[in-house]
Amino acid sequence: MMDTSYRQFFALTKEPFGADIPRKDIMVTKALGAMEERIHYTIRMGAIALITGEIGSGKSTSLRYVLGGLHPSEYRIIYVTASSGSILELYRQILSELATDFTSSSRTAMTRKIKEEVLDLTHGKKMKVALIIDEASLLRLEVFTELHTLTQFEQDSKPYLPIILAGQINLVDSLRYRNCLPLANRVVARSHLKGSDLETMEAYLRHHLAIAGVNRMIFDDAAVTAIHQGAGGLFRKANHLARGAIVAAARAESTVVTAENVRLAATELL
Repeated sequence: MMDTSYRQFFALTKEPFGADIPRKDIMVTKALGAMEERIHYTIRMGAIALITGEIGSGKSTSLRYVLGGLHPSEYRIIYVTASSGSILELYRQILSELATDFTSSSRTAMTRKIKEEVLDLTHGKKMKVALIIDEASLLRLEVFTELHTLTQFEQDSKPYLPIILAGQINLVDSLRYRNCLPLANRVVARSHLKGSDLETMEAYLRHHLAIAGVNRMIFDDAAVTAIHQGAGGLFRKANHLARGAIVAAARAESTVVTAENVRLAATELL
């Protein structure tokens, strides 16, 4: 069987269960809706929000959905992916995202330049600015101890730069250290993405089949349960299991995807 013949077998119009689906096709779960409300609230307040979840729980996809709903004429989103580097590296990432030609390695000078850019966007261009740090659980503790200084404008009286920190659950633990309290005390909202329940998983499978052009449920009940249990309710792993199970079913020339097909797909995954 050729690599793409399973698509023909099930009349799939595109690769199913992909991670790169357009924003309009992202399924809005209750968890995603709650997260969106918290992010909007945090931006309005000019404060800090924490978005946590296990690997594969959908943090980045959820962020893409929420941020994609903010009109670019009204919002300027500074999006960076964290590393385990120093605070200077983070500042360089922010300045690069702001498309600012700034070569100083002075921590003070870089902080001042970032604030100048934020003020220009806020006052000069009348935009709302927000800093998004994805994979924030990778940040060093020393970065957390200084990050709050970026949010201080006019003797800490103006909320010009809200920050959304997204990462694994140890992000919360990092902020509980004494030296990180100035940052932690600015947190006004928290959203934790966990594995979905069985009902949501079934809806998720149906949703992605429809995106790929199939408007019938090709997974039987046992297969849905197997995917849910095998993925621990996490959508990323569910994508791999569901796609692999479809391939296995097509090879067996079965028009219904069974739990045995899911079991075979699971043998290919770590």
